[in-house]
Amino acid sequence: METLRQELKEWKERVEKAEKAQADLLRCQSSADEEYIKAQKELMELQDFQEKQLKDIMMSRDTSERELCVLTQENAELKREIEKLTEDLAECSSAPSWNGQIKKKVAEIKMKFTDMKIVKDGYPDVDTHCVFGVTTKIPFRLNQNQALLTFEDEEVAQRLLKMGKHTVNLDNKVADVKVVPFTLEMGIKFELHVTISGKKINVSEIPELSIPEDWMRDKLELNFYKSEQGGGGEVENVKYDKESRTAVITFLRPGATNSFVRCTKYPFFMNGRCHRLSVSPDTDVCLEKFQLYGGVSKKTILLKGIEEMEDDEESVQDMIEIHFQKPSNRGGEIEKVKYVSKGAAWVCFEEDT
Repeated sequence: METLRQELKEWKERVEKAEKAQADLLRCQSSADEEYIKAQKELMELQDFQEKQLKDIMMSRDTSERELCVLTQENAELKREIEKLTEDLAECSSAPSWNGQIKKKVAEIKMKFTDMKIVKDGYPDVDTHCVFGVTTKIPFRLNQNQALLTFEDEEVAQRLLKMGKHTVNLDNKVADVKVVPFTLEMGIKFELHVTISGKKINVSEIPELSIPEDWMRDKLELNFYKSEQGGGGEVENVKYDKESRTAVITFLRPGATNSFVRCTKYPFFMNGRCHRLSVSPDTDVCLEKFQLYGGVSKKTILLKGIEEMEDDEESVQDMIEIHFQKPSNRGGEIEKVKYVSKGAAWVCFEEDT
């Protein structure tokens, strides 16, 4: 019996140890499960963070690529302008000297007569004086994905310029565009004073005849000497150039040239033949008040970096106009808007008078 009690006691101790070991294992398993759940949570957070970082990097890369594309286009434009300026500079440096003259191509302009000044005392002036005011348009190259906006109030344009960047909503698509000042190139304006003589006419295409120059002058004087009813009149002077076959006829009576204003061909009788002389008024042209103008537009801004849209150009232009007209977007009333989605366009500006 004693032996059995001893063995029972030993088995009880072994069971207690086994239960204690089992409890320790269960606590370790619970702690390991908690660590596993914690590690899984940290792993998921790390994966989310990596995905977010990758997404931000891709967006930044796309933005950088777009900006790089815009900068590349602008760089190419600047290179072309530098090459043109270099060529112009080379032409100027190769010239022997500068005589104070400025060459500028001016397009043909339709002019309209507006009024006539009456001379004092009602006495008709000998000459006809005309003054034409000319102001050139300034062309500007608007590149791809750029827009020009001209506001009615310059304060709106200046307010948007101070922002530098602006977030634009285009068809539920948000785009950050650059707002930069619009710099005008150099333009010119001047007054063209034209004086049409009332006493002189120019004659050309005089026939070559084997007679002395004095005789030719006398023939011209007699040919243009007519009664007042038939035009012309007493001739004061005849300047004849045999080599160029031209002459300048000066009449004594003021206003004698009026009858030749619409006459381009005039009959000249010589040795029984009728020749046709080219007749034109004697004019004096003078350029005055020549001015160069340019600078930065106060009412126009330039938008750069507009993202390409699937919509047509006119629709995107309307969306830009609607966005910048809203006071909530710090905009205002727009006079003109021009957007270019592909290629480039030339936009002309005139001096604001």
